[in-house]
Amino acid sequence: MRHYWHPVALTDELGDERPAKAVRVLGEDFVLFRDERGRHGLLDRACPHRGADLAYGRLEDGGLRCLFHGWLFDVEGRCLQTPAEPEGSVLCQRVRQRSYPVVVKNGIIFAWLGQSDQGGGAPAFPDFDCFLAPGTHAFAFKGLIDCNWLQALEVGIDPAHASYLHRFYEDEDPSGAAYGKQFRANSADSNIPMSRMMREYDRPTIDIEGTDFGLRLFTLRKISEKHTHVRVTNLVFPYAFVIPMSPEMTITQWHVPIDDTSCYWYAIFTSFTDPVDHKAMRDQRLKLYELPDYRPRIGRHNNYGYDVAEQKTRTFTGMGFDINVHDQWAIESQGRIQDRTREHLGTSDKAIIAYRRMLLSAIARVAEGGKPPMWLDAERATKVCGPATVDGMGPTVGWQDYWKEFDTRRRRESSWAANTRSPLVA
Repeated sequence: MRHYWHPVALTDELGDERPAKAVRVLGEDFVLFRDERGRHGLLDRACPHRGADLAYGRLEDGGLRCLFHGWLFDVEGRCLQTPAEPEGSVLCQRVRQRSYPVVVKNGIIFAWLGQSDQGGGAPAFPDFDCFLAPGTHAFAFKGLIDCNWLQALEVGIDPAHASYLHRFYEDEDPSGAAYGKQFRANSADSNIPMSRMMREYDRPTIDIEGTDFGLRLFTLRKISEKHTHVRVTNLVFPYAFVIPMSPEMTITQWHVPIDDTSCYWYAIFTSFTDPVDHKAMRDQRLKLYELPDYRPRIGRHNNYGYDVAEQKTRTFTGMGFDINVHDQWAIESQGRIQDRTREHLGTSDKAIIAYRRMLLSAIARVAEGGKPPMWLDAERATKVCGPATVDGMGPTVGWQDYWKEFDTRRRRESSWAANTRSPLVA
């Protein structure tokens, strides 16, 4: 995991009133802050003097000052002052707090937690749509999950579950209330709401193929001899997926380990057409998540809002109409670390099986001194792009060309994506 860049916070979390916060990632504690010059820094949380908590530090004089004895550290971990020491002391020249590179990408602060003297340093970022889109066309958010990160990731590469877990017995008007919601828009190139598509065609054919970023998933629902619904989603190694939310918007979502038994999901919603309505998207999600920790308002602590009467008539789960609640229940109910020795996997789980094999192979490769998948140098990073997604009505014969044509058309008509490299070009 330390070969990769990890989301560690939203830029929204470092407000002007106090641009500093404690973060926990990969089982370790850090302090993230923004100095007066607007530079971001990530440091080990314990002060190197006597171990006091730097997350409570004062932001002043070009850095973060420990409350215990006033030691001051900049974003690169250099000790600038040790004011309690005698006049002329050079102690600060011998002290350095461990710091980590950080990069801001469309509302998310990424950090690299590796060691520069091991494995060649930080990788380059791929040319993914979520990174290349202008800020007007991207929106970032996050949420806390009370279980292991792998369980959280696997729900996103399980295409079969959507026909059951996210089944609604009523369809919304896709021209209005569907904005910003998964499985509420119409399928592309049709007038069929995705909620109806998932409900009525609940036995999809699933196929997968390996890619330079991980796996591409094809989920096919045959509607007639002429028409088949095509859903293309992606697994980005090690722990992200890229899926369609509507014909105009995609979701890129990472599942970042806090520790072994909890994680955060981070997502960038990317629009190919109109600018994203940031206020609407944020207001929608704040109905479900509570600041400052982005904890779910509906979850394990209140039985996920489960309602027997609703389950009989309105939704398959009885847990409301937000699919994040459904997913949260599905993965948290397995336990904080799922006992996979009790599983009985089927054909519809082929993507999960393939990913687990990929993960084990990557662990073995790194153990032997190699690089894991998706560790990219600058040259390769420019060639790893997209990925393409689609929820659309294609031909039963020739669907393999349909999804590519859809991606090409959407990019060509986009104000910003028309100038990006096509993910379908070798």
